[in-house]
Parts: sequence; structure tokens; C-alpha cells
Amino acid sequence: MTEIFDTVLDNSFLQRALLAGLLASFACGITGSYVVVKRMSFISGGIAHGVLGGMGIAYFLGGNPLLGAIPAALLFGLLIGIITLRETSYQDTVIGAVWAIGMAVGIIFIYKTPGYAANLFSYLFGNILMVGWPDIWMLLILNAIIITVVLLFYKGLLAVCFDAEFARVQGVSVKFLYLLLLSLVALTVVVLVKVVGVILVIALLTLPASIARQWVEGLRKIMLIATAASLLFIVTGIAVSYPYDLPVGATVVLVTGVFFLISTAVKTVR
Repeated sequence: MTEIFDTVLDNSFLQRALLAGLLASFACGITGSYVVVKRMSFISGGIAHGVLGGMGIAYFLGGNPLLGAIPAALLFGLLIGIITLRETSYQDTVIGAVWAIGMAVGIIFIYKTPGYAANLFSYLFGNILMVGWPDIWMLLILNAIIITVVLLFYKGLLAVCFDAEFARVQGVSVKFLYLLLLSLVALTVVVLVKVVGVILVIALLTLPASIARQWVEGLRKIMLIATAASLLFIVTGIAVSYPYDLPVGATVVLVTGVFFLISTAVKTVR
């Protein structure tokens, strides 16, 4: 145990990785709870894969891929929300189109970028060990936005997630809050991209909250348990992957998936 602490104290990149994991856990636990309660996993997947287009364009222009991911995530999230609010029957089709178009645009711009896009591939599959201080600050800002919005609109978002029709009858601006929720999902996707990558982001966004919902009731409790679980899974994934030179993002998701299966099995038996 002391060797682990000594390793962390002696390596600044591990310290940054753990800090990034803590920040990602807050975003994951808070927004992921809304995603699970509202059953928006497929929408989240569409946004997550659509951001590759913005990242590819930013990388092609010589900028930080995360800066390209933010507007792409918000654009695709709002696009999905606006179209599905007008015509719910098109929801799956729109999500599929966003998913495909975003990935296609990203691949094209990656292909046209001179040289080997090694840095961008870390965003595809995640590499929290490569997080720098600019990434930490960006994650901190995104978390601050997410937490502030949830504190300001907690009751409204709660109403939209559990009973949108009743909320509409009570005069709640359901359309605004639904688009706001999709924006939170978009920002959380950007936060988690650096941890597990575009390909696996949906697992970390939904599984910790799903585990929490199996054991507690009430959105606040689900958020707390999901946040703590996310941090546990990320730290465990780093601890397992680092000494054995395994891909961090895949290891984090594998740990999360194993805990989810164990939790589901225990809940079913009980």
C-alpha cells in the first residue's frame, strides 16, 4: 500500500490523472443520474460519437481537440433535442445520423491532417495518464458549469425526468429544461472523453448511475452514490492498468462493467 502512495507522490502525471478522475466523477455522477432516470443512453451515445467531428476539425486546424469537442457536443445535443421535440418519431433516426455524420467528419479531417494523429487517438480510446494542466483547468470549468446549472434548475430538471407531462401542466418550461439537460450531457461527454475516450464514454456515463439506482431511491442519493462509484472505478482502473501497461480507458470501463454485473447479480438474488 505504501508503495502505491510513494508512486503517486513521485509522479506528477499520476497526480494529475487522479485529479482528472475526481473531476470526471462529479460530472459523471451528476449528469449520469439524469441520463439513467430519463433513459437517454442512446442520445448520449449519439452526442459522444458526434463530437469526433469537432475534435477532428480542431486537430486539423492545429487547436486543442477538446476545444473542438465542446461546440460539436452542444450543437449535436441541441440539434437532437430540437428535432425530437418537434417530431418524436424521428428520434432514433436523428441520433443515428448525428452518430454517423460526426464520426465520418472526424475521420475525414484526421485523415487529411499531416503526420500521425497519435494525440487524437488518445481521445478516441482515452488516456487519463496524459492529462496536462490545461486539460485539468478545462475539466474544472466544465464541472463548475455543470454543478451550477444543476443547483439552479434542480427541481425543474427533476420534474422533467420523472413526469414531463405533469410538469408541463404545472407551467414548467419543459422544452427549455430538456434542451438544458442535453447541454449538460454534452458537456459531461467532453469531460469523460479524456478519461475513457469517445468510443467508451457511454459506459462510464451510465453504469455508475445504474448501479446506484439499483440500491437507493431519490435523485440526490443516486447522484452521491454514482459520484463515489465513478471515482472508485476510475482510481481502480488506473491502479490496475499502470503497473501492467494496459490501456487506461478500457481498463476503467472493464472495472465498471464488472462491478455493474456483480451489483445486478446480487440485486437479482436478493
